[in-house]
Amino acid sequence: MPEENFVQRFMRATGKLRYFFGPAHRGTTEGDMTAANKALLAQREAEALQWETVTRPDGSTYVVSKDPSDRSLR
Repeated sequence: MPEENFVQRFMRATGKLRYFFGPAHRGTTEGDMTAANKALLAQREAEALQWETVTRPDGSTYVVSKDPSDRSLR
């Protein structure tokens, strides 16, 4: 009987986990963005522009509004 290679041993060892969790899904990052994804990305980028990161002297950081009249988080 031939000796099992690493992949065969790994698949046998993880077989019970794959039984419960299913096989791994392999997606792709290639391809065009849909119109909905482009709109969502633009919305998220616009939301991110209204915040700034402030660093304290001890090195910790926090996020506050860029609006100078909004003092709620400062």
